[in-house]
Amino acid sequence: MHKFPVYIFMILCYLSLAAMTTSSPQNGYPLPGKQRTTPQEVMKQMFFVTDEEWETIKATGEFDYVVIGSSYCALSFITKVVENNPMAKILMLEQGQYFHPSHFQNLSPAYIHTWRGASETFPWNITEKTHQGEYIKWVHGMCNFFGGRSMFWSGWCPEPTDKEMEGWPREVIKVVRDYFGEVRELMNVTTADKIFQKEHSTQPIYGKLQESLNCTLEKVADNVKTVTRMTPGPLSVQCKGYRYQDFQKDAVPAKLLELLLSKQDSPGKAPLKICIDCTVEKILHNSNKRATALETSLGKLLLGNAKLVLAMGTLPPTTLMLNSFPKPKFPLLANIGERFTAHFITGISARVPRDIFTNSKDFGNLEMAAFYIAGVSKKSNHQFHIQMAAIGDNDPINNSYDTFQFYPDIAALPTPQQLATSTDHVIIMAATLGQMDHRNKENWFRLNDRNDVTTNVTLQFVANDTDNELWNTMDDATFQVIEQEIAGGTKNVEYWHPMGNTGSWKTTRPNREMIRVPATVHEASTMWMGGEQDSEAPVGLDYRPNGLENVYITGASLYPTGASWNPTGVMAAMAMHLGDLLEPKRHKV
Repeated sequence: MHKFPVYIFMILCYLSLAAMTTSSPQNGYPLPGKQRTTPQEVMKQMFFVTDEEWETIKATGEFDYVVIGSSYCALSFITKVVENNPMAKILMLEQGQYFHPSHFQNLSPAYIHTWRGASETFPWNITEKTHQGEYIKWVHGMCNFFGGRSMFWSGWCPEPTDKEMEGWPREVIKVVRDYFGEVRELMNVTTADKIFQKEHSTQPIYGKLQESLNCTLEKVADNVKTVTRMTPGPLSVQCKGYRYQDFQKDAVPAKLLELLLSKQDSPGKAPLKICIDCTVEKILHNSNKRATALETSLGKLLLGNAKLVLAMGTLPPTTLMLNSFPKPKFPLLANIGERFTAHFITGISARVPRDIFTNSKDFGNLEMAAFYIAGVSKKSNHQFHIQMAAIGDNDPINNSYDTFQFYPDIAALPTPQQLATSTDHVIIMAATLGQMDHRNKENWFRLNDRNDVTTNVTLQFVANDTDNELWNTMDDATFQVIEQEIAGGTKNVEYWHPMGNTGSWKTTRPNREMIRVPATVHEASTMWMGGEQDSEAPVGLDYRPNGLENVYITGASLYPTGASWNPTGVMAAMAMHLGDLLEPKRHKV
């Protein structure tokens, strides 16, 4: 894949050549050129399939692969296919339009207003039972843009241990182990203690506080009985190819455009075509259960001999499969949507005095740290993990830009009020994620009778006794880590107690209503994969839904259990493996 500087160089060359074409009416000679254009029109001319090209593709297009979706699964799969066979012809279909060029944290802090809220869509309805749940009430939505959630994700990318993949086929565990090194390379993963290690780095933001907490938390698994391991935060933030930049949240858009350009401008390579603003509504198939065409918002697309790869998240591809392959006619797919998992969340904000750290005099004006702390319930053996971020900020107003860009987990960013009242403290923000029970029969995702085939689905999920026991366990563990391991006792800790849009620091622990988040994340398991031991799994170990010929699934819908670890790295590893299965390495040149 081309590095980003090469991509910039290619664009500059293109613009220079265009500027030299003096006869073009777009340059004002002999007549004024077009006076109005949209960002989408510009991007289509530069990168994406134009309206005219789409008509040609529908009429005569022959591709080896049609990939639906444009986030990390699509990137990982296509990267591996192109690596093995540069002549592979690939068409990508993306429902959304071009939005951000990069992760929003790499932009101005003003762009925080594009995160969640209006940028999320919810192509499903929640049942009353879920909506009226005690704590869990909804699941975060989709980001229907080119690059998907990669422009908004937290960047946490841990590699699970074998034990943390309990309940998964051993073949899939081996895949994750074999491919995770490539995932780190593709997604620029490093740990928080290694971020600022370039020659120009002077006073790194992930510096003395990270170093101090590394030592403090070194034996947390020995001291807190439900904690199993700790590691400095594994984050997709490494800046490869940059000499003077240390931290940048990873995202898909630029990488896909670089890949597109590399196939476009290199001899002996077949093209990669990307069509945006194209919603796939149904997969059409023949009596042999082979996908033959796609019904889309831009008309019917014939597949020919192409293999179809769904890389569009968890719930949208499940909706597509439910509508395209009715269960009465496809009994081997009857369990699609009959399992649903996600992660429920506790969010705790605490602070401790700076001077409890022995090296506090060496702290810089702005210090940050990040840690991943895994744990398990001794009763259910279900998992949780703590995404722990720490910040010491002497000057919140003047540091606001750096805080926005470098903070490890934007979902747990301290509020301006918390920062302004804590200049002599270190704030600890703990987001603790728990594994929802995959055996809960009250959790499901099913068709309803609405006419719109992109939204005619209902989702239900509720916390059962196993979930509630795990939730209590992980809350207790989080308080223990903060009070015993970091603060050295409760006398040094204050907790944030929210009151509407404001709040205050208090020495007492906040109650459950204050810390338990109503929204779940990391939805999974709706089309779980299984081997010979799992006769109920609707997808095989070759990523193919049972009984279908040329349809393949990627993403967290394949997960047999949701476990608790952040899912992006594992789904990328599995998508790479699928690329190798469909385009074996014998094609590599």
